[in-house]
Amino acid sequence: MELKIIKIEKPEEINLILGQAHFIKTVDDLHEALATAVPGIQFGLAFCEASGPCLVRASGTDPSLIALAKKNADALSAGHVFLILLRGAYPINVLNAVKSVQEVCTVYCASSNPVEVILAETDQGRGVMGVIDGFRSKGVETDQDLRSRKALLHRMGYKV
Repeated sequence: MELKIIKIEKPEEINLILGQAHFIKTVDDLHEALATAVPGIQFGLAFCEASGPCLVRASGTDPSLIALAKKNADALSAGHVFLILLRGAYPINVLNAVKSVQEVCTVYCASSNPVEVILAETDQGRGVMGVIDGFRSKGVETDQDLRSRKALLHRMGYKV
């Protein structure tokens, strides 16, 4: 077995959801879940098929995000892994819809941070061992940090 680290390539403003599902219609069902969760959502998604032709399947509403999702999924090439890239929406807006898709087994991360995926590769294929989401902690939140966090959430519309 060999461990590999694959960095997800994406612009800073793009959010992502990385997970694992188990059926060829995952792409269609995830597309429907995303499109109905947020009207007008811009996304690209790709899914690594794990049997048969073992293709990267893709869909979405934004051609550039679809292309980027396909590129990243191909780099991962890990069985049944899916990647969703979001523009103008946050994972929190769609995460429950994604998790409610019958084929979805797990969500590894939902983030706008830089993400590295730790893969194990054997003679059979590749599997996700875990993810590195963002950076190391730099300290413990102070009272001023708390006020800043609350102000940010208020500006984003998540707190009143």
